[in-house]
Amino acid sequence: MEVRALKEGMSVMEISLQGLSDAKQWEEKGYRLPKYNVAQTARAAKENPFWIHFGAGNLFRAFHAVIVQNLLDEGKLDRGILVAEGYDYEIIEKMYTPYDNLGIVVTLKADGTIDKKVVGSVAQALPLDSGNDMAFGRLKGIFANESLQMATFTITEKGYSLVNGKGELLPDVEADFAAGPKKPGSYMGKVSSLLYARYCAKEKPIAMVSTDNCSHNGDKLCAAVTAFAEAWVKNGKADAGFLEYIRSRKVSFPWSMIDKITPRPDPSVGKILQEDGVENLDPVITRKNTYVAPFVNAEETEYLVIEDDFPNGRPKLEEGGILFTDRETVDKVEKMKVCTCLNPLHTCLAIFGCLLGYRKISDEMQDRELVRLVEAVGYQEGLPAVVNPGILDPKEFIDTVLRVRVTNPFMPDTPQRIATDTSQKLAIRFGETIKAYHASDHLDMKELRMIPLVLAGWLRYLMAVDDQGERFELSPDPLLETLRPWMEKIKLGDTEVEEVIKPIMEDSRIFGVNLYEAGLAGKVCSYFKELTQGPGAVRRTLEKYV
Repeated sequence: MEVRALKEGMSVMEISLQGLSDAKQWEEKGYRLPKYNVAQTARAAKENPFWIHFGAGNLFRAFHAVIVQNLLDEGKLDRGILVAEGYDYEIIEKMYTPYDNLGIVVTLKADGTIDKKVVGSVAQALPLDSGNDMAFGRLKGIFANESLQMATFTITEKGYSLVNGKGELLPDVEADFAAGPKKPGSYMGKVSSLLYARYCAKEKPIAMVSTDNCSHNGDKLCAAVTAFAEAWVKNGKADAGFLEYIRSRKVSFPWSMIDKITPRPDPSVGKILQEDGVENLDPVITRKNTYVAPFVNAEETEYLVIEDDFPNGRPKLEEGGILFTDRETVDKVEKMKVCTCLNPLHTCLAIFGCLLGYRKISDEMQDRELVRLVEAVGYQEGLPAVVNPGILDPKEFIDTVLRVRVTNPFMPDTPQRIATDTSQKLAIRFGETIKAYHASDHLDMKELRMIPLVLAGWLRYLMAVDDQGERFELSPDPLLETLRPWMEKIKLGDTEVEEVIKPIMEDSRIFGVNLYEAGLAGKVCSYFKELTQGPGAVRRTLEKYV
């Protein structure tokens, strides 16, 4: 390796159980190693699993697996966690098996320091592949084990969907409905098959916990599994009692709210680890275009709030930082984050970051006007409308977002990434606040000044021309084909624009409200005219109003 040539005579470090045997060299380089016997806790988990997770990507490795690691280090758990990957089997083949299921988690802190931790809590990693008799048989055995208390998921919102954009059943789902639980091909079909194995093993209880970043995530998982149970029972492919089991108190589908940024492994982080002497860090791009590496880089801030509904019990995971509460509070926390305290601020920075040519979110937080903009949207316009969930304080949440999270120069996050699918986000991120003002007896819609500016900024963004008058590439969005023809009618300097943007402003599917009916269309249109006056108009408009 090149590192060997650069560091001749230096002892290299290998991510493996054997490689960890020389703990001193790792510790001298600042790595925190597992304080427990990795092999012993893995054996215990395989024999009597308590937690299996679906989705072997970066968020799992940096969050769920670390929670278990910390509790193992403290002696509060005696077994590790199992993981299954149902979308891209190469993740298991290339990033778990060759490294004895170990991984390095690098936490990038806002103060410039980094925390390097070797995580050994993953006891077993399996492909969720019904065509692999050994792996799928093992997973069925795990689900038949009485000790299993919970299955968690990070498979993205799309992972729970059974239909295409037209509402038609996906081909693999339709085939699974007809064929039954023996060898399903769809993701949710395979999960339902494992639940059927648990049903057949004396209807043992379990909590099925989606920890994906989507609204009412437990309901999405429940709906998918229930649809399979209904189809299989109807088609005579499963016992009638399976549907009753899914609908009973023996199987729960708690809601959760998760928040932690884990961008793709960054080359600059890999270079740090290489210079330490760590071997075999080269990332892999799988055939399914998943970018994976033996390390994960993540921010330090994290939240996981889960509805406390576990029919087979659970360990004291609150000692690992998870917040357990009731469903109503989870809902409030989610709305606080998505509608006010994080996601809208991200969208502000994404829209104007693209227009002003920024490539890093953290760099935007050195821009006086953009800082004032997100502060106004969060503190002045958002906070008065938010419902305090009690378990987390909304103002403190925004404080952390603006002072620790988006200001972190070591987090390689970009406005272009966050701008993806913005048309699908505006109704929640801003529309809910607009609705709250409209329905309130004490909030005045006239006080909303910055949110209309952001909406106007998005229309300006859709022109695909930056503030220098140069064209740029818009981030992927399902409505681009619909919206771009409208916005191409407008050129910088045009003054007669309202008739062009009026159909968009009237679309409540985009904004959550008809902006005319909400009384905000005039402001949005006025701002838009100023933003499009010519090169430099975006900056001048921000300077004028924020």
